Amino acid sequence: MTTGAQTPRSPARPPRSRLRTFLPLGVAAWLVLEIWLLTVVAGASSGFVVFLLLVAGIVLGSVVIKAAGRRAFRNLTRTVQQQQSGLPPEARPNSEGNGLMMLGGLLLILPGLISDALGLLMLLPPVQKAVSRYAERTVERKLREARPGTLGDAFRQARMHQPDGKVVQGEVVRDDPDDAPQGPRPPLAR
Repeated sequence: MTTGAQTPRSPARPPRSRLRTFLPLGVAAWLVLEIWLLTVVAGASSGFVVFLLLVAGIVLGSVVIKAAGRRAFRNLTRTVQQQQSGLPPEARPNSEGNGLMMLGGLLLILPGLISDALGLLMLLPPVQKAVSRYAERTVERKLREARPGTLGDAFRQARMHQPDGKVVQGEVVRDDPDDAPQGPRPPLAR
């Protein structure tokens, strides 16, 4: 049964970004490719060889992550000690790349031959430098494109674009001279 009231329309949704559209498809294709490649290798050799490859990837990835974490912690400790003693921090040209080494170790830990190959590539210094430069340029470009403002402004802007996150700019003005409530107030309606 309908009444004379119209149903509220939802505001038009903004279009989905390309990343949100294609990332799930890419992950699904990557998983299918990894499984297919593991079955091909198992058919060419044996299942035990595939098992040994997967275990070797997990062990090597764990060793790489542990070594990169220790190196990062050692660099952090050295920097904190220098700052506490009042010395300016010295430049260390080979101190970067711990995060990319950890990413390489994580890719080695993930089961699959393609992720292992990508993980081994991430351990090479020229590849780390190229990925680091690309990431730095991308972040700088995104920061240049961003509008100036505070984090609160960004949060308010994000809420204004959500379906139920309406923000009304304004000011409360009271007309009655005394602030004492004068009786029960009606409930707020939506």
